[in-house]
Amino acid sequence: MLDLKVAGEQAQEALGAALALASPPSCVIYLIGDLGAGKTTLARGFIRALGHKGAVKSPTYALLEPYELADRSCYHLDLYRLSDPEELEYLGIRDLLQSEAILLVEWPKRGEGQLPPPDLVIEIDHDGECRQMQIKSHSKKGNSLLQALDLAAWNRRHS
Repeated sequence: MLDLKVAGEQAQEALGAALALASPPSCVIYLIGDLGAGKTTLARGFIRALGHKGAVKSPTYALLEPYELADRSCYHLDLYRLSDPEELEYLGIRDLLQSEAILLVEWPKRGEGQLPPPDLVIEIDHDGECRQMQIKSHSKKGNSLLQALDLAAWNRRHS
């Protein structure tokens, strides 16, 4: 488990990028936090680090935003507006789970029972102008990701 204090949007995106660079081609990452905590900001840094050049917006209304990148696929889910976990079937969650892809899931509790267990859970809390982040591994993949995470380089740039 890691506890980090992150100051500012740029540092939050950089942490997302560091996580992406350490990620295996397929994993499930839950992003937990209140509205405005910065879940999408972290996801934006993650997705851009994988090579996406365009905008990365919150998929609040679409629920799912696919990113087919050069060497991997990433799916950003925002389940805030999901009224029933069964609705994930309409989004094709079963097909997503069959593919080798990274799933970034905001508001995972709303998809409980339909989502796979996470490899990593990132909890984000407001702490004044900063964000307090707790990153917990829940699998061997999650352990490997945390071990590969280059926090030393991130700390030099953002502490």
